[in-house]
Amino acid sequence: MSAQPTATQAAPDALADQVPQVRAYLLGLQARIMDALDAIEAQAAGAGQTVARSLIDPWSKEPGEALQGDGITRIIEGGQVFERAGCGFSHVRGPRLPPSATQHRPELAGAPFEAMGVSLVFHPRNPYVPTVHMNVRMIAARAPDLGPDAPAHCWFGGGMDLTPYYGFLEDVQHFHRCCHDALQPFGADKYPRFKQWCDEYFYLRHRGEQRGVGGIFFDDFAELGFAQSLGLLQSVGDAFLGAYLPIVQRRRHTPWGERERAFQLYRRGRYVEFNLVWDRGTHFGLQSGGRTESILLSMPPLVAWSYQREDGPETPEAALVREFLQRRDWLAEAHAPGSAEAPQK
Repeated sequence: MSAQPTATQAAPDALADQVPQVRAYLLGLQARIMDALDAIEAQAAGAGQTVARSLIDPWSKEPGEALQGDGITRIIEGGQVFERAGCGFSHVRGPRLPPSATQHRPELAGAPFEAMGVSLVFHPRNPYVPTVHMNVRMIAARAPDLGPDAPAHCWFGGGMDLTPYYGFLEDVQHFHRCCHDALQPFGADKYPRFKQWCDEYFYLRHRGEQRGVGGIFFDDFAELGFAQSLGLLQSVGDAFLGAYLPIVQRRRHTPWGERERAFQLYRRGRYVEFNLVWDRGTHFGLQSGGRTESILLSMPPLVAWSYQREDGPETPEAALVREFLQRRDWLAEAHAPGSAEAPQK
């Protein structure tokens, strides 16, 4: 989406007051989300089964490293519902913005920066439950030639998007409705703009495919001023659980077998390709010297590639690509093609 980046300016003292506020919100968001997943895993565990709980892993950068700061990684691995579900909080400071962050802001090339955010990717075990991604973040930087007392340029980014393996129209519409409602208080233009941005961003150019059914995405955003832009970010973060967990609860009991599992692993390959080849967030983390273990939290635990895989035209696997991995106005389609049914055994 060819939108010009914007930034809001904050005086040094004002930014110092705002950083703890943003940090506290992000830490609370991470805790709420992962506590909710822990509750689902506890609910799903049968008698005699070990309940998968999220590992809490605080970390901090070592003295002398170019990037300084700290964070908390929370991750579930091997759960009944979530095969791998990671949610990371990070708050880092660095001497130079990496190239991935300055391609739209050449005046800030080489600027010292501060960045904080929450990023998650959940890979469910059941192929009928979609993978989901959500991220909210803030970056502040000062032009390198203006000194430490210059106003900081602050901007926000984030969004959420859904990647199903078997498509259900009611799930997609529910997810997009929650995205729409989160943005509506900030202007009727925000959802269509951010939906288009998401469709354009989460696109595998080397495959000519959408990564999933989209959602919302925004970057380099500060056009509402600091307070309102932060409010928009918080509204997106707060909407996540309501957008995703009803889909999880609706689909996690759907029977599945080897056929569905093989297709899930195959489609996960597209997820890996996008994150490593195209994703600006992954590039930002690696280029800035971030914590690799946390940056690659988005990777699925198992994945497979098949050479020139073909699915029959009447199969739900083919329907995913034909009907769901398309740029569609999901909320306007009252009579869109129906959802995929479980394949016949």
